Amino acid sequence: MFLFRRGPKRVTVQQAAERTGAEGDAVLLDVREQREWQVGHAPHAVHLPLTLLAAGAALPNVAQGRRLVVICRSGGRSRRAAVLLAGRGADVVDVAGGMQAWAAAGLPVVERRGRAGSIA
Repeated sequence: MFLFRRGPKRVTVQQAAERTGAEGDAVLLDVREQREWQVGHAPHAVHLPLTLLAAGAALPNVAQGRRLVVICRSGGRSRRAAVLLAGRGADVVDVAGGMQAWAAAGLPVVERRGRAGSIA
């Protein structure tokens, strides 16, 4: 019998913020490209573009062996990254709606210098 696999679970931006905030136990991994990251990202996120992850790059040290919450702009790339990371054995979820939903929910976004950022 064939069992359909849905892949890693998706979470809301509120759940992502809770899991990766000061009280949380996970790392927020942003898989957008460098230009997107520089314009605006969650203040506590770590960055690894999906292109590098798909090419076999290792996770940043702070993310290794930790629970991961993966985010991108709208949720497509983070979904692909979550599936890829789950295949590598990671404990991972991805964020439905991505950084667009994050910003729309009023959660903080900073640019590369730490000032208020935006989602391009």
